Amino acid sequence: MPAPARDPGLQPERTRLAWRRTTLACTVAALLAAKQALHKGSSPVAITAVTLSGLAWLGFLTVAHRRIRALSGAVRPGVLGVHAAIGAAACVMALACFAVAILF
Repeated sequence: MPAPARDPGLQPERTRLAWRRTTLACTVAALLAAKQALHKGSSPVAITAVTLSGLAWLGFLTVAHRRIRALSGAVRPGVLGVHAAIGAAACVMALACFAVAILF
């Protein structure tokens, strides 16, 4: 007896929207970090933290864009790779750490 065909329903679309929403949240966090650093003054720590926040944002944007593209055309998209998951988590944690550095 053949296995029934998998109907993914709207799950790939929901996942794609979640990646976009998370990317938007990271963008807002990076922009708020830059704004905070500008209001606080141009200390070397603030400039370094903003630069590193921008790099972390670009890293997350790259991972998210690749995942969104993978989800957009496939009926059954592949699982997120371990390296991509670790990269996304590392970028989010880095944004949080750099935000703390900007505040102090």
